[in-house]
Amino acid sequence: MAKAKTTSTAKKKTKTAKKKTTRAKKVKLGQNVKVHYKGTLDDGTIFDNSRYREETLDFELGSGNLIPAFQKEIVGMKTGETKAFKVTCDDAYGQHDPDGLVEVPKEAFPEDYPFRVGDAVLGSTPDGQSIRATISSVADDTVTLDHNHPLAGKDLNFEVELVEVQ
Repeated sequence: MAKAKTTSTAKKKTKTAKKKTTRAKKVKLGQNVKVHYKGTLDDGTIFDNSRYREETLDFELGSGNLIPAFQKEIVGMKTGETKAFKVTCDDAYGQHDPDGLVEVPKEAFPEDYPFRVGDAVLGSTPDGQSIRATISSVADDTVTLDHNHPLAGKDLNFEVELVEVQ
């Protein structure tokens, strides 16, 4: 039996397709990218997942508006590539700072405020700047507020897919 000519044509197309995927350019600093990611803690707790929100994270690589260690891991990826990596707490939101715990009188809150440990609260400093804190503990007359970032003191694990380079 004779070989069909389509076999060699199919092989050429396969080689061409392989060449195109190997030619995908690596992303560089200054480029705008879109990524999907899942962030977890060491115990497996998911702290964020862009797929759940059904929207990518869009940013300029190296712009400084995200954790630098996160951005560093994206550099060199190719569109469609996935990568898993860890960012230590020191390279993310830092260690938990005990000085970030502040005790305030309950009367600083509205009279009927429902104090619940773990709830985020918004307030303002004496000079009018907005501040965010988490209720750390509740006593008879006081509330302890934690002004640390909620992920301070935690190592962060990421699974990232580079969706698009603009």
